[in-house]
Amino acid sequence: MVFCHIDNQFNHQYLKLEVQIKSLPNTPGVYQYYDRADKILYIGKAKNLKKRVSSYFNKNHENGKTRVLVGKIASIKHIVVETETDALLLENNLIKKYQPKYNVLLKDDKTYPWICIKKEPFPRVFLTRNVWKDGSEYFGPYTAVKTARTLLSLIKELYPLRTCSYNLNEENIKNKKYKVCLEYHIKNCKGACEALQSAEAYEIEIKEIRNILKGHFKSSLKSFEALMYDFAGRSEFEEAHKVKEKIQLLSNYQARSTVINPSISNVDVFSIVSDESFAYVNFLKITNGAIIQSHTVEIKKKLDEDDKFLLELAIIEIRERFHSSSPEIYTPFNVEIGELLKVTVPKLGDKKRIVELSLRNAKYFRQDRFKQIQIVDPDRHTKRIMAQMQKDLRLNEEPRHIECFDNSNIQGSNPVAACVVFKNGKPDKKEYRHFNIKTVVGPDDYSSMEEVVHRRYKRLLDEERELPQLVIVDGGKGQLSSALKSLDVLGLRGKIAIIGIAKRLEEVYYPGDPIPMYLDKKSESLKIIQQLRNEAHRFGIKHHRNKRSKGAIQTELSMINGIGEKTILALLKKFRSIKRLKNATFDEIEQLIGRDKACKVCDQFNIAYPPKPST
Repeated sequence: MVFCHIDNQFNHQYLKLEVQIKSLPNTPGVYQYYDRADKILYIGKAKNLKKRVSSYFNKNHENGKTRVLVGKIASIKHIVVETETDALLLENNLIKKYQPKYNVLLKDDKTYPWICIKKEPFPRVFLTRNVWKDGSEYFGPYTAVKTARTLLSLIKELYPLRTCSYNLNEENIKNKKYKVCLEYHIKNCKGACEALQSAEAYEIEIKEIRNILKGHFKSSLKSFEALMYDFAGRSEFEEAHKVKEKIQLLSNYQARSTVINPSISNVDVFSIVSDESFAYVNFLKITNGAIIQSHTVEIKKKLDEDDKFLLELAIIEIRERFHSSSPEIYTPFNVEIGELLKVTVPKLGDKKRIVELSLRNAKYFRQDRFKQIQIVDPDRHTKRIMAQMQKDLRLNEEPRHIECFDNSNIQGSNPVAACVVFKNGKPDKKEYRHFNIKTVVGPDDYSSMEEVVHRRYKRLLDEERELPQLVIVDGGKGQLSSALKSLDVLGLRGKIAIIGIAKRLEEVYYPGDPIPMYLDKKSESLKIIQQLRNEAHRFGIKHHRNKRSKGAIQTELSMINGIGEKTILALLKKFRSIKRLKNATFDEIEQLIGRDKACKVCDQFNIAYPPKPST
């Protein structure tokens, strides 16, 4: 076995590790890494303990945190289990117990509400945040208190249950220990305390409530319909109407939750979106085509965990947290979470749409978190974007300072270029620069790019100013090669990262690589590059238009007899274009250059002016 992080001082330690690794079994299990102080660093699961643990030591790791972890490992312990499912559950329990430094933790500081059916004679149904192991039934947890309260309110509308805390055992009721209260008189309770409702009838209602809390509405609807027809058959139309209102209430609640066809039942749906530092996992619980639970968790990455690893971890944790026993899950890609749970990766139809809905929820949660972070912690937001750009563009460092170049000319006239500057992902407009092309004749984009890049960075070097971490040129391989020539001349190649971006398909070109890279069209890295390119184009076009306008006005004014260079400059400074000058009044022009010259300008452009007053 080859160890990639051997320090001579610790050769003995690594030899000890090598012996431990060679003795590991080729079976499922959980491994634990300890440091020299015998503190747990990391806990992981494996189908094959020997192969998985060996992989940490027989290859170079690109991720710096993983390299640091491997360097700290002093000893390895393991636990053998029967199946991969057992390994998943054991790993999850051990991580929560020991909370190792390098493990991802699905932390949640909220205490979510539950709906409790109390274990007692004539059970009460109420909202609670405390779960006691007293034999009572708990449904939830509900991630939104409003959802739990709405559901509880619906249940109370449908079924008049007791809310008192009396001990309604058979002996107390028989001895008439309690009397009915106001709740009975306003018909919110049926008076079980005075034996006005039997335990059997009460239990039937509790059974219906249990079904509603599980998302099974069908049996309750059938019971109410039978009761409605029974009242109607006995001409008790007022009671029948009351039951009809309950049917409508229950149907409306079910309709609000239905998102796909009712044949999809007892399924958990999971999806994930991630960036360089965080992942977001959404969970939907589906029963009879209705979403009865939804929750999204944010996971902070510790090592270089991929989406598959994080989703597998989240599925185990979330299902345990929400006490889910659904036999099947839908996911956007295949995951390995044991033999007992069916994993489906939908390809089309309603199943595919529900996974897409889950993915949309994860993305919206991520966007909301970004907005909150921008307000509360803008430094974290900037660091995340910069880290993502570094990874996407394969840079050696974060591109905190980016400059983008664009050429602008029309049929070779008035060639100009623009350089825009972004710092920490935002425009730094005071650093923008225009360039009038000096050494190139005609429409030659390549030579123009070579000139402006050379002029820009020669000046920065002469003035000993900060150089950018990334340079972007608007164009493909030709413009990129031209810019590289200038960096070579200045000795900056290798010191500044440089890429080219072509407009047609947003191809990203790298020096010496003829095959372009394509970024995800929705990625933030591409959006920032596009913003830079568009800003450079806008800034360059604006300068080009100004230059053309000044050239046109200067040409026409120089043709007027009696109008000299100083007058032309004064008119240029004031009006900037022929159009503005033509729309000016005689008084405005006269005030600037005097009456005699103003009359000559007005004659040239057919601007009306009053006759000279007689003396």
